[in-house]
Amino acid sequence: MHKVFFDLFYTLLAAFLYVAALPVLILFSFKKKYRESLPARFFGFKNPPFAPHDIWFHVCSLGEAKAIAPIIERIKEKRIAISVITHTGFEAASKYVAQVRYLPYEVWLWFWIERPKTVVVLEAEFWYLLFRLAHARGARVIALNARISERSFPKYYRMRWFYRRLLGECDRVFCQSSEDMARFIALGARNVEVVGNIKLAQKIEATKTYPKPQGTVIVAGSTHEGEEEAILDAFAAYRERNPVAKLLVVPRHPERFGKVAELIAQRLPQMELVRWSQSQTIGSDITLIDAMGELNNLYAISDVAILGGAFKPIGGHNPLEPAYFGCKIITGKEIFHQRELFKYVSHVQFVDSDQIAHALAEAETLPPSQVNATIDLERVIEFLTMETTQ
Repeated sequence: MHKVFFDLFYTLLAAFLYVAALPVLILFSFKKKYRESLPARFFGFKNPPFAPHDIWFHVCSLGEAKAIAPIIERIKEKRIAISVITHTGFEAASKYVAQVRYLPYEVWLWFWIERPKTVVVLEAEFWYLLFRLAHARGARVIALNARISERSFPKYYRMRWFYRRLLGECDRVFCQSSEDMARFIALGARNVEVVGNIKLAQKIEATKTYPKPQGTVIVAGSTHEGEEEAILDAFAAYRERNPVAKLLVVPRHPERFGKVAELIAQRLPQMELVRWSQSQTIGSDITLIDAMGELNNLYAISDVAILGGAFKPIGGHNPLEPAYFGCKIITGKEIFHQRELFKYVSHVQFVDSDQIAHALAEAETLPPSQVNATIDLERVIEFLTMETTQ
């Protein structure tokens, strides 16, 4: 099918889906989690096109927004713009770049994308019209930190006719691993190379210093629904042998803070629960961290990190941060989105949820986790600056 006809068909399909979803979009726009992002993305509210810029990075959320910071630091003489999907990503990007926008829904990109010079798309943000229109309007399009998990690849491969079109608009694909490279080539990508995971270049540090309380400190980081129950049960068993141990629970999503507080109170009524927002101290049996941006500060004073997002089929979360601070890491086996990062971290216990209690007991005799790799960003920096000076 000719590009023009495919673009027309794709746009009409996207427009139909947009109209069909309007009632839901309007309803969800009033929810706290989406109050900023949905009106901006789907209705253009306070989300104008970028002013002239040299390099436009598109990221999804918080993790990717943080991951590109070392690259932006190296090319800060360039005019940088960043688009995001989530509100947490918006807040993170706004800390170091002035031009931050929410990426509009695809049908609006026809009117929103002007004449960018270079567009850099992170990881698996494969929006067809973003690639197509940016390239058609003169931009170099780069996929950076590109990945396709082993679990996801069969779905991509069944749609390879579509991804061949999308990746055909891409001038360079910088992959996380050789496995990712092979998958992108199988989908029809060209100019593919492996540079590693750019998250290895992140500057990991605590922004605040808190006193470490007495006893073993266990942080349950980035937990999801259905994971806290097993962690709480494991902590209760651990406390029988270690009565002064402390548990810090950090849910991944802020909208769950209240629900998790209720769960803790119901599951472990015999233990003292304090919400961080009420005291900002760590001394109770269990502290619910109902605030954003504190996780690294807590890893810095913790002995053990139970990393969420992997006890359910979610894909796992970044292990570099707890490893950097020397935590002993326990996580689940569903790490399909982070498998490459876990290759760089030693002494991680991968367990099912019903084995967390045993893993906690084992952690006492294990060495701390640590990061065993670095990344050289020179190839990426060279390519970005070369393309923007032509």
